[in-house]
Amino acid sequence: MKFNFDKIVDREGTNCIKYDLREQFFVTNDVIPMWVADMDFDVPPCVTEAIIKRAQHKIYGYTLKSESYFQSIINWVKKRHNWDIKKEWISSSPGVVSAVTMSVMAFTNPGDKIIVQTPVYFPFFTSIKNMGRELVNNQLLLKDGKYSIDFDDLEKKINDNAKMLILCSPHNPVGRVWTKQELQKIGEMCVKKNVVIISDEIHSDLILKNNKHTPVASISKQISDRTLTLIAPSKTFNIAGLSTSVVISSSNDLLSKYNNILDTIHIGFGNIFGLESLKAAYSSGEEWLEQLIDYVQNNVKFVYDFISGKMPRIKVIKPEATYLIWLDCRDLNLTDDELTNFFVKEAKVGLNLGNTFGKGGEGFMRMNIACPRSIVLKALERIKTAYVSRFE
Repeated sequence: MKFNFDKIVDREGTNCIKYDLREQFFVTNDVIPMWVADMDFDVPPCVTEAIIKRAQHKIYGYTLKSESYFQSIINWVKKRHNWDIKKEWISSSPGVVSAVTMSVMAFTNPGDKIIVQTPVYFPFFTSIKNMGRELVNNQLLLKDGKYSIDFDDLEKKINDNAKMLILCSPHNPVGRVWTKQELQKIGEMCVKKNVVIISDEIHSDLILKNNKHTPVASISKQISDRTLTLIAPSKTFNIAGLSTSVVISSSNDLLSKYNNILDTIHIGFGNIFGLESLKAAYSSGEEWLEQLIDYVQNNVKFVYDFISGKMPRIKVIKPEATYLIWLDCRDLNLTDDELTNFFVKEAKVGLNLGNTFGKGGEGFMRMNIACPRSIVLKALERIKTAYVSRFE
């Protein structure tokens, strides 16, 4: 089956955050929204069919996670990432961010230090600070258009007071797919210092061509037993609104501590339609995903070629994964407020401001290109017009 990712889907008036909160977020509705990290594509038909089938049974009561639910996760992780996991390793969460927050509650105490690698997905910051923990930043290094981990700095900061490292793998927003060697080095440092790794791997299925994702917990038993891995079909299949994520750990100790928090808050049952969607997507959604990745890959090339050729003072950091483009706008010599005004008021395109992702994000913007190419072109033309008017 050939799936149509060029189709324009009208999302306005559906209580869609990306579209229906534009005025609240950007003080105008007159922007092309390319900020919230969901896609403007129809979900795979298998997901829609699974939801409709379950909805036809008109009782939506408390629901168990079936054997087929667990097996679909096990099979998916094995097929996509060559990682063998077991049913007893699997727990759940409504979302990856809530799993991060529950992990902070489960494995650390107020005042403990938790390491992040900025610029990084900004909800990590509130998960740490709102729980009374201390955020420690191991800022990524940028050289020749590619990010790397500052291992010298990380070694200094993984000390007896650091209890947790939140790993973003693949990394949002910079788009890196960490190599097995990089992940092994992180893992061994954490094992040595008894630091728990919370590995956010929500983008692990959105790997662009010629890159390979390695689950950090798959590298060795020692690393696996210090790691809680967080995955979900939400980004992969555009079903974030169904609030269904997966938590995986080979450590009975880590998983039981996590499950104690999950049970205390009473959010472990899950969303009945989310469970059905996960099973359908992981069992029958692979062909759709492969075509999606091809489409996103072509969008990436389109954006890179357009900006490089027509707006050379903006540098595109080429992603190795995700449908997010990290734009280096520092050569425009604008403050972050001026950068926001340039994109919103002059270009009329709504992006994420880089400084919200923490240190190292100043002067950058994040663009979501998971939309039809005609929309991408329209946004780029708007940016070019504003760019020429302002800088040429």
